[in-house]
Amino acid sequence: MQYFGFTCNIFRFLWERKMGSLQEPWVLENVDSKGLVRHGKTSINMSSSLLRTKSDLPLGSRVRCPMLRHFLANLHEVVLGTKLSVIFPVVPLAFVAHFYGFGRPWVFALSLLGVSALAERISFLTEQIAYYIGPTVGGLVNATCGNATELIIAIFALRQNKIDMVKYSLLGSVLSNMLLVLGTSLFCGGIAYLRKGQKFNRRQAEVNCILLLLALLCHSLPLLFRMSGASAADTADPILQLSRASSVVMLIAYITYLVFQLFTHSQFFEAQEEPKDEEDGALEQGGGEGEEEEEEAVIGFWSAFVWLVVLTALVSLLSQYLVETIEDASYSWGISVSFNSMILLPIVGNAAEHAGAIIFAFKDKLDISLGVALGSATQISMFAVPLCVIAAWIMGIDMDLNFNLLETGCLALSIIAVAFTLQDGNSHYLKGLILILLYSVIGACFFVSKTPLTT
Repeated sequence: MQYFGFTCNIFRFLWERKMGSLQEPWVLENVDSKGLVRHGKTSINMSSSLLRTKSDLPLGSRVRCPMLRHFLANLHEVVLGTKLSVIFPVVPLAFVAHFYGFGRPWVFALSLLGVSALAERISFLTEQIAYYIGPTVGGLVNATCGNATELIIAIFALRQNKIDMVKYSLLGSVLSNMLLVLGTSLFCGGIAYLRKGQKFNRRQAEVNCILLLLALLCHSLPLLFRMSGASAADTADPILQLSRASSVVMLIAYITYLVFQLFTHSQFFEAQEEPKDEEDGALEQGGGEGEEEEEEAVIGFWSAFVWLVVLTALVSLLSQYLVETIEDASYSWGISVSFNSMILLPIVGNAAEHAGAIIFAFKDKLDISLGVALGSATQISMFAVPLCVIAAWIMGIDMDLNFNLLETGCLALSIIAVAFTLQDGNSHYLKGLILILLYSVIGACFFVSKTPLTT
């Protein structure tokens, strides 16, 4: 009878949680009255907060055993505390598909969906840890772990000497954030505020664009060195040495950027409060009480740390499956490996973060949307890419910053388009539509490209 009663409590909890999520409006969490991110969180972590759910009846609240009750409460927050919990079953299905020899395309698809769900939970856990270690250190942890999944996939690809896959996936993440995520945010925000338009902090956009231009220079120099006329054998070693030196410079610039963002000029990255008219007040009615409340940590420090280690291990295993099966999946689906690595992998892998950025644009919090899109693009280009070059150097693998002419040209034109789009501090739906169309053309280019991965 005890087991029956416990089972009934679980089903009642799930039913009440489902009904509550349908009735409660989405509340903008972790943002103060000015739209500023609190507790040392970055805009990248803020994007996933909108996908979380709350329940007044924690799982296991009536269990008598303290340890079991504590475990079930943490399980509720980590696994069931997100609207993406419906796709968590794909994680064990990916392991089953791998161990029982299912088709490799199935393993790739299930692993990709699993990485997308776990990436949002890793963002949640790093945010929980930030509550206990202070806003400054928490901001550094969040900024470093913001694109942990891309780094994990890149490291496993490097271990298998799939350097082209590393370059394609990282460059694809930069392009998807700059064009697709930013473009969709500007488009949706422009449609939601069609008559009023939207404004954003231009200084934040300028800082990110300058860093992206520095990354572009570091990518272009090895390519120009290679095209200078000398033979490939004569330029291979100088290009490698130049890439490693440029990677060190990029990492120094990124560390300086973190100091600039978190310490000396944090006001550049703060959302500016503007006077609201009657229309805006009607749109934001019902969310004001939630914005006044200070959010607290929902799980303990060591619990968050242990769960972070567990989920990171799961992401590592799924990333290994992705790297092993991406070529077979591409051939089976009849699409190029470059398209799979550069377009499909970044879009699905960061779907939760991207959805959060678009939702903030609907809520007229365009500064946070820009922080997610441009901040993530800057983080990958100035931190993840050079870190992979240094890691490959340590592993004895020759990875340089020469991304070939087509890829570097797409990156250059995309950065120029974004810089022109954000130069005046105003936004409307046409700007977003142009960025989306640019991304579509680039996607079509790599869809028809049949360049195989070199190992």
